[in-house]
Amino acid sequence: MQLQYFLLLAAALFSIGIYGLVTSRNAVRVLMSIELMLNAVNLNLLAFSSFLDPQGIKGQVFAVFVITVAAAEAAVGLAIILSIYRNRDTVDMEQFNLLKW
Repeated sequence: MQLQYFLLLAAALFSIGIYGLVTSRNAVRVLMSIELMLNAVNLNLLAFSSFLDPQGIKGQVFAVFVITVAAAEAAVGLAIILSIYRNRDTVDMEQFNLLKW
């Protein structure tokens, strides 16, 4: 397959993630959109690594690093959302006014 197909798929995934991030008011849906965007970045890393340097594994190493960071982000994000839900009884992003006076 050609590189353009992978880039088109990654662009579509990233666009869906951006749309979900901008339009969603649910905190869990926002985290899912961020994960979708990170997966699009991983697809780009793997596609460029495969097409530019087929013998090297630099893209795969970066992709594993991004997956690790995404897992940590999801764990911390879900813990924060769970804590806010216990205090506020909602996961609506408009209701998160904890830092306002």
